[in-house]
Amino acid sequence: MEALFIWIGILSAITFVLSLLLLPWLVGRIPVDYFTRPRHPHAWHVLLQPRAMVRNMLGFPVLLAGITMLVLPGQGLITIMIGLGIMIFPGKFELEKWVVTRKGVLQAVNWIRRKSHHPPLDTPKH
Repeated sequence: MEALFIWIGILSAITFVLSLLLLPWLVGRIPVDYFTRPRHPHAWHVLLQPRAMVRNMLGFPVLLAGITMLVLPGQGLITIMIGLGIMIFPGKFELEKWVVTRKGVLQAVNWIRRKSHHPPLDTPKH
């Protein structure tokens, strides 16, 4: 049992350091108009396309890491946004917009963008 806690602590430290190193780069790659440009909704059949399957297999662990960072050290909400950004599924945009409009999330994302010398994201409408 003690070894499990040691490994959880090591994993937590690694994810914390990785989130600090990768988040500015990843957040800077979000287009300024990402939350304000028109969208075409995805149909459920998009989940069966190979591109969507690969992106979902890559994004799901990032999403899970973000969820665990809500209780462990790390940038949980922003990591959740990055995981969702990688994935492709119906309703994704509405979910991303809901997360980014939570108190402080857009401010944190724009703060990271400002520190990385990127313009702030356009404010999404609720």
